Amino acid sequence: MKPTPEELTLLLRFQKQEITGHIVYQHLAKRQKDPHNQNVLSHIATDEMSHYKVYKSLTGKDVAPNRWHIFKYNLISLLLGPTFTIKLMENGEADDQIQYARLSHFPEMPAIIADEQKHEKELIDLLKEDKLNYMGSVVLGLNDALVELTGALAGLTFALQNPGLIALTGSITGIAAAFSMAASEYLSTKSENTGKHAVKASVYTGIAYLFTVLILILPYLLLHNIYLSLALTLIAAILIIAAFNYYYSVVKGEKFSHRFSEMVTLSMGVALLSFGVGLLLRKFFGIEV
Repeated sequence: MKPTPEELTLLLRFQKQEITGHIVYQHLAKRQKDPHNQNVLSHIATDEMSHYKVYKSLTGKDVAPNRWHIFKYNLISLLLGPTFTIKLMENGEADDQIQYARLSHFPEMPAIIADEQKHEKELIDLLKEDKLNYMGSVVLGLNDALVELTGALAGLTFALQNPGLIALTGSITGIAAAFSMAASEYLSTKSENTGKHAVKASVYTGIAYLFTVLILILPYLLLHNIYLSLALTLIAAILIIAAFNYYYSVVKGEKFSHRFSEMVTLSMGVALLSFGVGLLLRKFFGIEV
């Protein structure tokens, strides 16, 4: 069956995706230490090459891989891990399911569609990244730091009126809170018997908290205008929430909007209340700094 010009364009697009996916999965498999993960990824890479050959038999053409996508996904896997990379790739392929229906009259297509659905199922339970087991600890560190420190900095901005003092006080508060949260997570994880390593859980919580503290305080260290610093701190908080929730939604397959709006509302709400408390306390005590 000879494809129409429109079908040929679609087949060539899928053919390019398959050879690109084959190379990306090969690279991911080579970097896996877990034999099971490596075998599954190698198997999927082989299937992608098989699909490429099927498409080639229909188009009669060789197609070069998308070098940009290969570079992009390899870089993403190095920075954010293979699970995020694979889920991101699969999300892109999920958009192609409708297009597959347009080619379903080709006898070769049902097998390819079945393979793609099998890949999606396999990939859900594929990787066991150590850091993903401690996602809850990272969430705890980020969430607490964003809520507590944005509120504290907002209050300190009106109470102290000095960027150096605000940065110093915020740093002391943030670092002390990070150690406190890490210790609490250690005790909590140890008592819950969840299978997670208590020390690792506390380290993930502490690092997430300290990282957030550094980002939120940075404007006060770089600028003299306290209100501009506060604005940039709040913007930084929103960007951290957005970046983390995007990562979380891709890895866990959850909706981005709900978690993002919830965290933003909570963090900004606490910041607004603390801003008002700082103003009231400053007037009440009659302190001028």
